[in-house]
Amino acid sequence: MIMSKITKKEALAYHNEGRPGKIEVVPTKPTSSQRDLSLAYSPGVAEPCKVIEKDQEAAYEYTNKGNLVAVISNGTAVLGLGDIGALSGKPVMEGKALLFKIFAGIDVFDIEVDEKDPSRFVETVKAIAPTFGGINLEDIKAPECFEIEERLKAELDIPVMHDDQHGTAIISSAGLLNALEIVGKKIEDIKIVVNGAGAAANSCTSLYMRLGAKKENIVMVDSKGVITTKRNDLNDRKRPFATERDITTLADAMKGADMFLGLSVADVVTPEMLESMNERPIVFALANPNPEISYEKAMATRKDMIFATGRSDYANQINNVLGFPYIFRGALDVRASSINEDMKVAAVYALAELTHEAVPDIVNVAYGMKRITFGKDYIIPKPLDPRLLYKVAPAVAKAAIASGIAHKPITDWDGYELQLERIMGKGSNMLRRFYETARQNPKRVVFSECNHLNILRAASMAYAEGICVPVLLGNDEKIRDLAKANDIDLSGIEIVTLRQDVEKERRKRYAQLLAQEKGRDGMTYIDAYERMFERNYFGMMMVKTGDADAMVTGVYTRYEDTIRAAQDVIGMQEGMNHIGAMHIVNTRKGTYFLADTLFNRHPDSNTLYDIARLTYERVKFFNYEPVMAMLSYSNFGSDKIGSPASIHWVVDRLHRDFPDMIVDGEIQVNFALDKELRDRQYPFTKLKGREVNSLIFPNLSSANIAYKLLQEVGVGDVIGPIQMGLNKPVHIVDIESSTRDIVNVTCIAVLDAIVEELIKNK
Repeated sequence: MIMSKITKKEALAYHNEGRPGKIEVVPTKPTSSQRDLSLAYSPGVAEPCKVIEKDQEAAYEYTNKGNLVAVISNGTAVLGLGDIGALSGKPVMEGKALLFKIFAGIDVFDIEVDEKDPSRFVETVKAIAPTFGGINLEDIKAPECFEIEERLKAELDIPVMHDDQHGTAIISSAGLLNALEIVGKKIEDIKIVVNGAGAAANSCTSLYMRLGAKKENIVMVDSKGVITTKRNDLNDRKRPFATERDITTLADAMKGADMFLGLSVADVVTPEMLESMNERPIVFALANPNPEISYEKAMATRKDMIFATGRSDYANQINNVLGFPYIFRGALDVRASSINEDMKVAAVYALAELTHEAVPDIVNVAYGMKRITFGKDYIIPKPLDPRLLYKVAPAVAKAAIASGIAHKPITDWDGYELQLERIMGKGSNMLRRFYETARQNPKRVVFSECNHLNILRAASMAYAEGICVPVLLGNDEKIRDLAKANDIDLSGIEIVTLRQDVEKERRKRYAQLLAQEKGRDGMTYIDAYERMFERNYFGMMMVKTGDADAMVTGVYTRYEDTIRAAQDVIGMQEGMNHIGAMHIVNTRKGTYFLADTLFNRHPDSNTLYDIARLTYERVKFFNYEPVMAMLSYSNFGSDKIGSPASIHWVVDRLHRDFPDMIVDGEIQVNFALDKELRDRQYPFTKLKGREVNSLIFPNLSSANIAYKLLQEVGVGDVIGPIQMGLNKPVHIVDIESSTRDIVNVTCIAVLDAIVEELIKNK
């Protein structure tokens, strides 16, 4: 299921609601007192100014220069919009800034320069360059972009890269190397056709040649036909790629070719052209949004072909976001004076090598039902792979050091990886991966409380996002009236009214199944049939029988009633006697998993034991190694009565039953989260040397207060509650849940359903 089309109204609202735009500046130092302000500005600010005056390199130590990139454009070649002007392109530049931040932790100022003359543009950028640690040129038309980049690289001592040129070159080169390995060909032997002669095409071709492609084996085609030595209309950028072959058309060039690279327009390649290529051809049709030949048409023409596009809805997406955030990250971290060819090649090989490595489960689930492995449908990493930062940035940094342009070489590479984790927080991309997972394999999700406005909005939004196929339980007329009154689009969404005659047979079937299963617990058929008029019971039976894959409920219904229904219908996971709930909190310090945040008011020792086991399994699923602290108001037996004693007993049992589980306590939260303090004071703990990521609270009050406090003070994403312990994906949200909270939980429910399907099909 593909996300529904973005409407004009939705796009404008996204950019306008709340604070206009997509980015903001956030202070990184205390500002609460007059003394803080005096340090930040006058008179305190004079001291770093004087240090920098004596040593310009000190700006990296006392300002944000070392983590600040300028995204600079004059708006002459914006996306598919063309020359729309500097200011009109600002939303795109803000978007690029956002990608730098969320994928690599790099701060960005977007700079729109209203100047088309290359010389004046260069002078403007040079004048503001001292502010920045690097410059990303963006959406500048050819051929001016070549001159601008070349001059800035020559005249500045910070990394400069025109991503439109080099990003595509780097990513496609990695894909090409892997594709050649699969088809059993060598880059120096293959015949290449490049359709398009702009900035990206030139850069791609040059990089392919650096990797070993032979100039005599390359044919470049522009809008007038094949670029040959016989043409007298070639500029200095096209002339180096002119062929001596006596051909004039794209169709001529494609005959006997091994590789096609399209950076042009849609539908210029025909099936006949593909058929004329050599055996096991490689076709990168990268025109956006529609490639040079459609995926469907290409696959129907050649079964032996490796095919890539720039689109996310097909295999092998050549996407610049695989490159630029991590290339600049590595360059900034060693204070490179430029981004040179060695660094680009290092990025190419890092991306190619990463594709050979075993893919984490969370990425496997995100992109399909089968395990992703290196092959013709996986020649390049997926954009949401969390390993990209830790693979590409160090490779680029090492290349900068080896080529002698790093002003601050790194020697401790293990420490550098920890630094990257601290900069980013390992969970920074987690929620985006969740959504991509659900979009790749959406499931039927029942929403049982559709008379609640937030639930109804969430169901509509989840459908628009493409993460699920909603089924709304309730009175059809009332639901549609509520939707109409609040401008909620329910087009294409199913509504099931339980009390309608049309549902009578399904009510009977569900009641018979439930009575058979719960008869020895005192439930008669009549009891079960009456329950089928309750939305929670009916919805859970839909999930139990496979009429739906997951369910989201709560809001109005009391937890006790919802849990009772879930235990009656869905049942507990094998070996578990309790359920629990988790919230995920993404902070600047890292990602934390908090449990139990919803269900168990005063858990006894056995309940805490189950909560810890459930948390361990859930954290592992999210691709983290669980490092769990059992929290209390005392540390390791200092208080031997009450809840500390219970937790002490739980930890002892966990250590006996699961010796490989990293869990300890009872422990105060400050000791749990401060590794140095904890290890110094309690060197015997199983947590020694590790960063705790999972916090098990002693009771519902402390857990609920903790996650709501973090949510209110704005620490970042707070995702939950996530149900743990039931046999099926039934998730119960609380009454304060916002629309976005419910959509996030819906995404988790879909993720659970996908995993259940994977397990069932093994």
